[in-house]
Amino acid sequence: MGELIAAMGIIRKVFDKYAGEEGDKESLTKKELSKLLREQLGGNFSSKEVDEFFKGLNQDGDSVISYQEYVVFVATLALMVG
Repeated sequence: MGELIAAMGIIRKVFDKYAGEEGDKESLTKKELSKLLREQLGGNFSSKEVDEFFKGLNQDGDSVISYQEYVVFVATLALMVG
């Protein structure tokens, strides 16, 4: 398996680890996103910072982060790090 395919699998695995803890396995709630940010990025994010992340990611305004919105977030992080 190529590195790109493996990386995509990891991205999905991380999403699946946090999505659905509070309901729908196809989206992240604000609480789930907060846990993902703390555990995966190693930061201590304030409620205000999580609110800002959430608002910026929730492009369709449905109050959850879809997998598509999450992928945009991951791609943005990749650009910032790279």
